[in-house]
Amino acid sequence: MSDESKPEGTPYSVSPPESPPGGDTEYGVPGQVADDDGEAHVDWWGELRGLVFMLLAVLGFHTFIAKPFYIPSTSMMPNLLVGDRLVVAKYPYGWNWSSVSFHLLPRGHWRLFPRNPKYGDIVIVVPRGGNEDYIKRVVALPGDRIAVVNGQIVLNGRPVPQQVEPPLDLPVDANQPCDPSEYPGLRFRDAQGHDFCELPILRETMPNGASYSVIDLRQGSPLDDYPEIRVPPGQVFLMGDNRDVSADSRVPVSEKGLGGPVPLSDVGGRAEFVTFSLDGSEGWNPMSWWRAARGYRALTSLHPALDQHRKAP
Repeated sequence: MSDESKPEGTPYSVSPPESPPGGDTEYGVPGQVADDDGEAHVDWWGELRGLVFMLLAVLGFHTFIAKPFYIPSTSMMPNLLVGDRLVVAKYPYGWNWSSVSFHLLPRGHWRLFPRNPKYGDIVIVVPRGGNEDYIKRVVALPGDRIAVVNGQIVLNGRPVPQQVEPPLDLPVDANQPCDPSEYPGLRFRDAQGHDFCELPILRETMPNGASYSVIDLRQGSPLDDYPEIRVPPGQVFLMGDNRDVSADSRVPVSEKGLGGPVPLSDVGGRAEFVTFSLDGSEGWNPMSWWRAARGYRALTSLHPALDQHRKAP
């Protein structure tokens, strides 16, 4: 039937306007609106609102779920190396002021859904008088008595067992140069011409069976002895795995240490695993990151080994 033969009053279909040549219609361009003259303009308020929502989502994730963390020092060797990037979970011990990314909240003693760490957990903590995160290991819980005698932890009157293990041959690189002043006589070169740092290793086993590797190179170091104290309620005692070079609970705040036990309200989360690690040779070119990657470090778990048969007596 032709158009002329349609009954009177029958509505005609209306086709949508054709798009202008070479692009979307004014209604289909993301972030643009049309004014009364049909000109397209950027919706700056909408763009800003979207950016704010995205930043709030990232901040919320970093505050309540997890955040990335970078290892800048050797205080947690051999388990954490300079150049490691890892994930810190925010929820294992509840939340507090230090859980909030960038430490946007004032320091306080409140805790939401509080839970205590376990022996051997690796945690991040904000030291008194500072605003940067330290990363250390939990070696004493609220109510424990702790001392350090000749480099060995004495917990509630009993020495924490330390078992000698085979040395760890750690590859030497820009982030781990095996400086002779810190590691005298430990650097060597293998038959293939690769340099390594031969680190003497002790395996420490806590009362709950959690075990991990530590380094204690210098006999008679000032940090090898610490008088016995009792950890107050709501606090924990933290130490680094590289026992001679860690600014931890044994070191006064005046020397950039933690100055004794730390409140759990200053503990911001638990280290979970290494995502990737770089040896320090990387540059601005992203292609250099592949060459600098320490492939053997990726996805390394940071939870201590737990052997029920090796619980300390």
